[in-house]
Amino acid sequence: MPPRTKTRLKAVAAQTVPQTRDEVAQLIAEIGIDSRELAVLEAEMNNELARIKERWEQLADPARQRIETAQRGVQAYCEANRELLTQHGRTKTHSFTTGDVCWRTRPPSVRITGEESVRDALQRLRLDRFLRTKIEINKEAILNEPETVALIPGIKISQIEDFVVTPFEADLTGPEAA
Repeated sequence: MPPRTKTRLKAVAAQTVPQTRDEVAQLIAEIGIDSRELAVLEAEMNNELARIKERWEQLADPARQRIETAQRGVQAYCEANRELLTQHGRTKTHSFTTGDVCWRTRPPSVRITGEESVRDALQRLRLDRFLRTKIEINKEAILNEPETVALIPGIKISQIEDFVVTPFEADLTGPEAA
């Protein structure tokens, strides 16, 4: 089970407005209790969904295996008879009474392993046309000097304040943590 994150709630419209510090503390405690209840319900739901998915996966497995076997058989026949089925290469599709088979060539793709060494080799060989220089806006620099860009259209610096409630929680530790 993945580690749980602490529950933090952003404020919406207040339904219950406490009148004292003790009432606020009580509401925060209730938020914590309800949050833990939701976490338990969510865990139970996920466990049940996992069991359901596993059951259906097991039921589907024989059909998947039959499809895979049949597909290999169809492909073996079609590859052996490709010239006849494609009218000596004039077509890439052949229609049977129950369905079609076709041969499709995927577009070429480039795979790079060891990107830094490939980049260095291209630069060393002066093949810069195969390299890209990406220019992008440095938002961190803008935040460091907001007054410098204050009059530039399209740049808006905003800051939002969230109100967050975080109930106190302690994690259970097993005997190995001691």
